[in-house]
Amino acid sequence: MLRAGFTAIVFGAVLMAQSLSLAAFETRATSAFVLDHTTGTVLLAKNADVPLPPASMSKLMTLYVAFEAVRDGRLKLDEELRVSEHAMSYGGSTMFLQAGERVKVADLIKGIIVLSGNDACAVIAEALSPDGTEKGFSRFMTERAKDLGMSHSTFANSSGWPDADHRMSMRDLGILGAKIIEDFPEFYELFAEKEFLFDKKESQNRYNRNPLLGLGIGADGLKTGHTQEAGYGLVGSVKQGERRIIFVISGLETEQGRAREAEAITNWAFRQFSTAELLKEGQIVAEAEVWMGEAATVALTAATPLKTLLPTGRDGKVEAEVVYDGPLTAPVMAGATVGKLIIRPEGLAETEVPLVAASTVAQGGVMVRLKTASQRVVKKLMAEAEGAL
Repeated sequence: MLRAGFTAIVFGAVLMAQSLSLAAFETRATSAFVLDHTTGTVLLAKNADVPLPPASMSKLMTLYVAFEAVRDGRLKLDEELRVSEHAMSYGGSTMFLQAGERVKVADLIKGIIVLSGNDACAVIAEALSPDGTEKGFSRFMTERAKDLGMSHSTFANSSGWPDADHRMSMRDLGILGAKIIEDFPEFYELFAEKEFLFDKKESQNRYNRNPLLGLGIGADGLKTGHTQEAGYGLVGSVKQGERRIIFVISGLETEQGRAREAEAITNWAFRQFSTAELLKEGQIVAEAEVWMGEAATVALTAATPLKTLLPTGRDGKVEAEVVYDGPLTAPVMAGATVGKLIIRPEGLAETEVPLVAASTVAQGGVMVRLKTASQRVVKKLMAEAEGAL
């Protein structure tokens, strides 16, 4: 494994950027995770991998599975599902559904997103469960979460109803929020809706509890949560310009405290960091040695422009390192991934970018192979001679 250390000076002015060593945001949340979705940069992780009671924030997993079912044709938005006695038995935040009532899938989905309906979750769960029960749906969600890269999530129900076996980490909730935005843009706009009056006779629960909606700061999702054990939490998503952040907070003591913390994190993430283009498409990053090739080296370049997030403040440098298994054995094909560039901005987690061969290096002819072999023999003899001294 060859490692070549580089700094901004090596790459030239393109890596000169704003850089400042920042102290982590002092969140009042007991656990938190903040991701710059545009660049994939983790800005904050506090107890982010600890499985905790997620309350209604875990409804995002029920929604993700429902969105998949609609996309695959297993559910239709205008299809009406029957409300069971079990679904009607839920208290807390509900759509006030009645057993035997039939409700369109579109209304159930909106009822989960806007109204946080526990009963709506159970109706969806029973419809999609492998065995027709909410427990069976919960087991399916647990396995599906693993497939999505969520390694600290287990589900005991579809709504986040308090249960000792119902747990998610804040990082997993961040991953899930990003997946919903990326995989289901056709549904994502629903998360910005502030009000949904499903039944005029039951108007007590009609407003979205997301405290950031309507503040004019670009908030458009995703889900609040609250139980006595979990405290007040929020999976938030905010877009300003070309940047989007996704954050998860949990364990706040009051609804007002959750609102203040969510806004403070949003302001911090957008004001203290900015996007910088470190590499342009096709820019040569390094030269890699080639074994038995027509050329002794091949240029390495990032396949796409490299943008990353950097702290704002004073001018500084970004450390970077090229890593590849070398020397590369010919033939080397243009566009083949042969290494990686590791970017280490001050105060932020490192970022890895694949590097590709800029050109094809064919295998050398007979003379090249003879020359290479002879050089190898000479190096071996010299090493043996040095060892005998």
